[in-house]
Amino acid sequence: MAFDQVKMLNKLRKAQSDLKKEIVEVEAGDGAVVVQVTGELKLKSVKIDPALVDLEDIAELEHWIEIAVRDGLAKAQEIAAEKMKPLMGGLGSLGL
Repeated sequence: MAFDQVKMLNKLRKAQSDLKKEIVEVEAGDGAVVVQVTGELKLKSVKIDPALVDLEDIAELEHWIEIAVRDGLAKAQEIAAEKMKPLMGGLGSLGL
């Protein structure tokens, strides 16, 4: 492998490692549901504030969870794309 290719692979590995540390936090239902998603698009945590949840309306809580997870994943994808974008052009020369 050429030196440039090794350098590019090392940059790619570092970017992937940095994404593991990136945490996106999103809330729904005015803070009733808060989720954290990593830059690797893995759900890290889900927190529910019982004071803001109506137990008589579980469908609303489920909806807030869906919204928070969806939005958290979307934001994490945006961050991952931005971090990886500068590196993607160099991958073509790696023969992958």
